[in-house]
Amino acid sequence: MDYRVLSSVSKSITPFSLLLLLYIFPAAETAANMTYKAFNLPTITFEEGYSPLFSDFNIERSPDDRSFRLLLNKFSGSGVISTEYYNYGFFSARIKLPAIYTAGIVVAFYTSNADTFEKNHDELDIEFLGNVNGQPWRFQTNMYGNGSVSRGREERYRMWFDPSKDFHQYSILWTPKNIIFYIDETPLREINRHPAMGGDFPAKPMALYATIWDASSWATNGGKAKVDYKYEPFATELKDLVLEGCIVDPSEQIPSTNCTDRNAKLLAQDYSNITPERRNNMKFFRERYMYYSYCYDNLRYPVPPPECVIVQSERDLFRDSGRLRQKMKFGGSHSHTQSHRKHRPGRSSRRRNKVAGGASKSGRRGSAAAAM
Repeated sequence: MDYRVLSSVSKSITPFSLLLLLYIFPAAETAANMTYKAFNLPTITFEEGYSPLFSDFNIERSPDDRSFRLLLNKFSGSGVISTEYYNYGFFSARIKLPAIYTAGIVVAFYTSNADTFEKNHDELDIEFLGNVNGQPWRFQTNMYGNGSVSRGREERYRMWFDPSKDFHQYSILWTPKNIIFYIDETPLREINRHPAMGGDFPAKPMALYATIWDASSWATNGGKAKVDYKYEPFATELKDLVLEGCIVDPSEQIPSTNCTDRNAKLLAQDYSNITPERRNNMKFFRERYMYYSYCYDNLRYPVPPPECVIVQSERDLFRDSGRLRQKMKFGGSHSHTQSHRKHRPGRSSRRRNKVAGGASKSGRRGSAAAAM
């Protein structure tokens, strides 16, 4: 609660009304009440759940260890990984993205097991794609299952707010039955497990990653607008860290606790099912801010993948390429082509710090193809 607002209205209300307001809007942001704002989950410290992935000299932890910053400069990007792997879970953080000039920058918040299952890995991505001055941040979600890198399931969107001004909550729900991507309490995308998906539904233990890195070769205008290091360091900050799920050994896949009970508890949570109100919000978001969907890309997928639910109101917005029939009004042209391959530090970097040979070689390479 912003008490400057209370102060500005206190002159026009009675003392009783002011006390009532203070009762309704208690001071929640105290050290004694570290709860996740949207879904009321307990948060953890960095030490309780994370370790450096690469370039720990570009990772800044707060004095209370409940938030951290990832930096990108001309020497390197940076990244962290959860210290455990999970057999399904809810992964979340409040994130504030870099400001000013962000062309060529990618910030990624994602789950993966590529370090353990190199040829048949699973992955769930939220990737933020920087942009030139005056243009909004864009982002994408993606799903890979069982090494289906050639069959990425990506969707791309534009932001409806400036993610560099305030923190927003970004969450990935992954259960045996469904996957939901959230911003705050708004579901952006739901993937329900379909029997025909087979191994394409992520099912092996995954860790949680967060990275910032130089993607000048593709991220903005097909690589035409690159990272400008006169604005360095570029920083993204994460706090209110949530790692909920059943911890497993990724190599043996033996649960350290009873995952059946943990997964049942996960499926019973409020965030595991989309309420009618949230579904209406998701519908509004997708019809207004989504500018590419693989489900409507008939050139790549003449027959939509089995998990796709074709919504006619969405279908009417897209061409056979999965791109919008009309350009979105971003405040400028966002027409460009993106093509790149994935790369991330190997398993050996999980337990030790790694200095990359340059910022352009640090972090990970996401999964954007031709975008509008």
